[in-house]
Amino acid sequence: MKKNKKREKKNERDDKLSTKAYEKQMGKLQVELCHLQEWVKATGQRIVVVFEGRDAAGKGGTIKALTERVSPRVFRVVALPAPSDREKSQMYLQRYLAHFPAAGEIVIFDRSWYNRAGVEYVLGFCTRDQHDRFLDVCPSFEKQMVVSGIRLLKYWLEVGPKEQERRFAARMEDPLRQWKLSPTDLESRRLWYDYSRARDQMLAATDTKHAPWHIVRSDDKKRARLNLIAHLLGQIPYKRVKRERVKPVDRSRKHAYDDEAPMRRRSWIPEAY
Repeated sequence: MKKNKKREKKNERDDKLSTKAYEKQMGKLQVELCHLQEWVKATGQRIVVVFEGRDAAGKGGTIKALTERVSPRVFRVVALPAPSDREKSQMYLQRYLAHFPAAGEIVIFDRSWYNRAGVEYVLGFCTRDQHDRFLDVCPSFEKQMVVSGIRLLKYWLEVGPKEQERRFAARMEDPLRQWKLSPTDLESRRLWYDYSRARDQMLAATDTKHAPWHIVRSDDKKRARLNLIAHLLGQIPYKRVKRERVKPVDRSRKHAYDDEAPMRRRSWIPEAY
């Protein structure tokens, strides 16, 4: 029995994606994301990507991998804080509309209008009637988005209870990640099954033909990032856009002067490293 357990653990370790293999595959995908970016700008596409999922499911890391090699002017990330008193008095979807893409933009929502179907509902920040009304209206709202020409992609990242617990524990110990842990996150751990039921209701009501949900198993962060980005690229019929080759140019000597002299009189920071 002990030998079998050791063999199982060894197989689990062997199945882990190495950093070298991950970076190689991620590099290839990020090149394709750059090609997608050029196509989006050239054709005036409008794309919305929604990231939802359990706390500690890896949304932030996946969004970072998705956007680290592209322009923030094309790939805009929207992560809205809790609504202000003014925003609470508005139509619920109103504050999200202000961030929708113009031509040549991809907007990534790090959590979105689906807050109403999840955290707001489970923690009592909205009434049951408001929750039910949202689930009823949301499919029509998203259909109008698609009809207007917006490409809508929705991803739900699903992490298992043991892996979520491990990630929460790591955040508690690591000062570089403690900012990621909030009282709301800890509540999501305690209310695991309440969130599961809310998730099931949300998926049942809003997984539509015009705006389907794509579920991502995210216990393995590296594989989740690669799988999601590869899937996203496969959902958009982009083509490589020809660009004129950039040629180096010589510095003009016209109006030349000792431009370093004025800088020597400025206050420079100490070189500590």
